[in-house]
Amino acid sequence: MILLEILHYLLLIYLGASVLFLITYAILGNLPRKIKKSAKNKQHKFVVFIPGYKEDAVILEVAKEVLNQSYPKKLFDVIVIADSFQQKTLDDLNSLPIIVKEVSFDKSTKAKALNKTMAELPENLYDIALILDADNVLAPDFIAKINDSFNAGYQVVQGHRAAKNTKGAFAMLDAMSEEINNNIYGKGHRTIGLSSRLVGSGMAFSYQLFKNTMKNIDAVGGFDKELELKLLKQGYKFEYRDDAICYDEKVSQAEVFKNQRIRWISAQYHYLKKHFLTAVWHLITRGNVDYYDRAFQMMLPPRLILPGILLASVFIAFFLSPDFYFYIWTVIFFANILSFAISIPRKFYSVEMIFAFMQLPKAFFGVFIGLFKMKGANKTFIHTPHTYVKVEDKN
Repeated sequence: MILLEILHYLLLIYLGASVLFLITYAILGNLPRKIKKSAKNKQHKFVVFIPGYKEDAVILEVAKEVLNQSYPKKLFDVIVIADSFQQKTLDDLNSLPIIVKEVSFDKSTKAKALNKTMAELPENLYDIALILDADNVLAPDFIAKINDSFNAGYQVVQGHRAAKNTKGAFAMLDAMSEEINNNIYGKGHRTIGLSSRLVGSGMAFSYQLFKNTMKNIDAVGGFDKELELKLLKQGYKFEYRDDAICYDEKVSQAEVFKNQRIRWISAQYHYLKKHFLTAVWHLITRGNVDYYDRAFQMMLPPRLILPGILLASVFIAFFLSPDFYFYIWTVIFFANILSFAISIPRKFYSVEMIFAFMQLPKAFFGVFIGLFKMKGANKTFIHTPHTYVKVEDKN
């Protein structure tokens, strides 16, 4: 019984601290924040990298969309890194005013594609590298706003990745999850001066910094997490531009949704083991709060299954524990729900949202069971299929 009580206390502390973290940054994300700007009006030279693997269904329209930036055309190049594309797709891409780089690997990864391409480009040609996924669509002023943040002194800037599509329960869940992340790990962190997260696309870097850092990255999955941790370890500050929108296709199929989350969770715990102790040491010896904060985030339980665990704890406490613990678990559970509720933009509150929430038990059990089968999930490249989807709402 004593052992069970100890385990109960440890679980209460762990989950309680996790929810406290989430609710704190969710609240901070709703506070007004003034974006740092500069009197400089320098227009940097951008390269927009779009690595894609078998993305024939979407890449042509995506490449056309990127060309519609309000930024001067002569000051940005679009490079599509084409891995295993059909010949007709390549011909169509080559008819556009973009650069097409064909690559092929025994085991394809984004890191390999980006590194090979940068190795073949002339030195000192670009100031800033912007990374997109093959399904992304940028708001017309995206590059201009990112440029402003570089003029303000930042060398790493994350844009606001938003959903292209919300039709279907799982696309809606995916879209809301993205906005919760934006609020907690983007706006919330920047409100008190901590670095934003990086999300794998819609992110920009000082070109030479990106090239030099990527040389030491060979991740199969989660290259953005390894890149993020390496840069934070060096002391770089990540800006977040909530007004620079990068639209991203959300998955609409339950199986793809589940596999995607399992892959992300696998990468999360892989990098937790790799970096946590080092991050603690850097916090103590160098005061590197950003690096430690990011490693700490990787200790948090997966956000999709956290409410389910808390709800189960509430019921167990109701039947087996004194009233005191039942009330504590109930408060933690509702604080967790509140952290999500205040992070989801009001435009999502609709009948469709209710239908999406009805799929949460299916999503929860799918991911929860998948956790026991995720060994090595981050070591295998898994292609997420995309279909061309128009942006539903640009407001």
